[in-house]
Amino acid sequence: MAAENTGAGAYAAAGVDIAAGERAVDLMKRHVARTRRPEQVDDASGFAGLFRLNTAQYRDPVLATSTDGVGTKVMLAQQLDRHDTIGIDLVAMVVDDLVVSGAEPLFMTDYIATGAVVPERIAELVGGIAEGCQRAGCALIGGETAEHPGAMEPHEYDLAGAGTGVVEGDAILGPNRVREGDALIAMASSGPHSNGYSLIRRIVDEADLDLFGEVPELDGPLGEALLTPTRVYAQDCVALTAEVEVHAYSHITGGGLAANLSRSLPDHTDAHVDRGTWAPGRLFDHLAEKGGVGRADMEATFNMGVGMVAIVAEQDAERALALLSERGVPSWRLGEVTAGSGNAVVTGEYRSA
Repeated sequence: MAAENTGAGAYAAAGVDIAAGERAVDLMKRHVARTRRPEQVDDASGFAGLFRLNTAQYRDPVLATSTDGVGTKVMLAQQLDRHDTIGIDLVAMVVDDLVVSGAEPLFMTDYIATGAVVPERIAELVGGIAEGCQRAGCALIGGETAEHPGAMEPHEYDLAGAGTGVVEGDAILGPNRVREGDALIAMASSGPHSNGYSLIRRIVDEADLDLFGEVPELDGPLGEALLTPTRVYAQDCVALTAEVEVHAYSHITGGGLAANLSRSLPDHTDAHVDRGTWAPGRLFDHLAEKGGVGRADMEATFNMGVGMVAIVAEQDAERALALLSERGVPSWRLGEVTAGSGNAVVTGEYRSA
């Protein structure tokens, strides 16, 4: 009987490269170090991330958690062989959900699955995650890279992440705080963010669009515009909540503006949104034109230029706009809260881009 093939050689024969995984860990360490916060506690084993919550800072600390991925935008990153920004998208999708409750993001963990570990590519992915964590002010305290030969092609990968934040129990934001007369403050998106990419890829395929070709109205290649990373609003929202009377936030993700904004409303109010207060942006116009997609479908799929909405007390609306401007966040008055039945009502015509 032949001797059993055991050890790392057998694992390598099955398609798992342990040495490549170890090199990937070495390459990503410098990126992870950039995100360190003073509350982190070293764990020599490396099996878990440790984070000390100083409860003396809070009267009634409530932990908030969120988990998400990047969806099929990763397929576009793979197609373009561009891997340094998709991690920013991952962090944004997690932490910008966390701050809706009023929580300050504290730390994140990530999970990367790939058909084959290419250390430099994994380091690029983690570098993007670390950049996103820096923008959010949170630490990247742990993660996992898994090699799945046979289940995924060597160039394929997918990302997921989970984040934890903290908010005072009596400061949790949400529909229960929203009042008639509140102002809706829009914060501009950087593009489609990480939603609607199944439709985008269909448009690219059916219209035979060149991802590498220059598009004059987009000031560059289409692929580069589509890979623009999701804006990270976390620190801006935390700062806004500290300075003005914020009642609720709405993170505009899959489903579009109306569907997500209605989630932040009590049953006895409506949010009236005026399309005439902004122009969605040339990329959205380009996708609608090339794909023959009507406004209703565009609005039900994409954020259309609005990535986050703050619902604030009317008397603080101008102050909120000024603070966001100081922080470099394009923002404008989107509409107001009125009596109603828990719906977001969007009317009017968009401005020209």
